[in-house]
Amino acid sequence: MVRMLANGVCLAALMLGAHAAKAAEAEQCRAVRMAEPGWNDLAFTTGVANVLLGALGYQPQSSVLGINVIYEGMKNNDLDLFLGYWDPAMVTYYEPYKKDGSVENVRVNLEGAKYTFAVPTYVWDAGVKDFADLHKFADKFGKKMYGIEPGSNQLMMDAIADRSLGLDGWQVVESSEAGMLSEVGYEIKEKQFIVFQGWAPHPMNTMYDFKYLTGGDKFFGPNFGAATVTTQVRKGYLQQCPNVAKFLKNLAFDIDFENVGMGYLINDGMKPEDGALKAITLNKNRLDAWLAGVTTFDGKPALAAVKEKLGL
Repeated sequence: MVRMLANGVCLAALMLGAHAAKAAEAEQCRAVRMAEPGWNDLAFTTGVANVLLGALGYQPQSSVLGINVIYEGMKNNDLDLFLGYWDPAMVTYYEPYKKDGSVENVRVNLEGAKYTFAVPTYVWDAGVKDFADLHKFADKFGKKMYGIEPGSNQLMMDAIADRSLGLDGWQVVESSEAGMLSEVGYEIKEKQFIVFQGWAPHPMNTMYDFKYLTGGDKFFGPNFGAATVTTQVRKGYLQQCPNVAKFLKNLAFDIDFENVGMGYLINDGMKPEDGALKAITLNKNRLDAWLAGVTTFDGKPALAAVKEKLGL
């Protein structure tokens, strides 16, 4: 009787363990529905999440959608998560969903983002360190500043219109991100003066030697147009899928990592998942923090499984 009871307890424990492994995450959590608006930084970070979730045994899906569509998708339970809430740039987009509680913040996944005027370091060394310095070198700049796509340079135009800066007669040269950076590269090669729209994260920060200008708080906000990026999910998702939730609470990036990773997409023409895999492979040490306390979909230790799956 004692032996039978002991055997029964052991069998029950084994069955319970097997059941626990299979039930590590509810089946409804296997598909992880993500979206990003087509921005290179978010394409890359979403690619990182895509690669890691796939290696954990989930079935991640990523779509490129407009910001409004992403928020409506999370509100209507058509999407699960979004890695790209830029604050303060997207405050007005998020406000109604924050108010009705349909979209929740998980964590800030990037700090140190910035967006303001920039000049080559040799121009900065020559005395152009602040917005207020630009007019002193108007002739050298040709009274031009270089922006990106039409409709995306309003803050440059606002600066020109601000009489306190003495930029009367200046103009914004609009083209595209690639067009602007091509001009920046040419002017730097020729050691000419140029002021342009700079931001981070972006590979331009590793491609060119330049400085961000102070004095633009009125237009871009303090600390060089400082911004943070936050991970967001639909209401209730963290409770429904606690293992993915743990992963999302761990997942964070930094400017240097994204600068390089975005370069794989922009300069090397890699797809987001391929660029993400390369970045992960070259930064294997990040997996310890990203996967701490996380399991695979079926309940196995995450770190060993991901390294095996990705051949690391």
